[in-house]
Amino acid sequence: MHNICQEGIAITEELSHENLSHLIEHWIEHNETHIQSFREWAQKAKKDGFLDASEDILEAASKIEESNEYLHKAKEGLFHIHREDER
Repeated sequence: MHNICQEGIAITEELSHENLSHLIEHWIEHNETHIQSFREWAQKAKKDGFLDASEDILEAASKIEESNEYLHKAKEGLFHIHREDER
């Protein structure tokens, strides 16, 4: 098995609350850059006459926004669970 690592955190190491929260925030920010890029390219595609492709690219951007909503929920859930553990 090869060692997958993101943001300095190896997939083989035990996750802490802080590490997972940091990873989720990184993924959200990373997705935001893709959303912006997709929208820019969709606009260019539309301008250059690729109407169907433009709509599909915008739909892809929308799906990434939706995935970010789930990532935000996951991050919020971490804080909820963390607070429960402190009781």
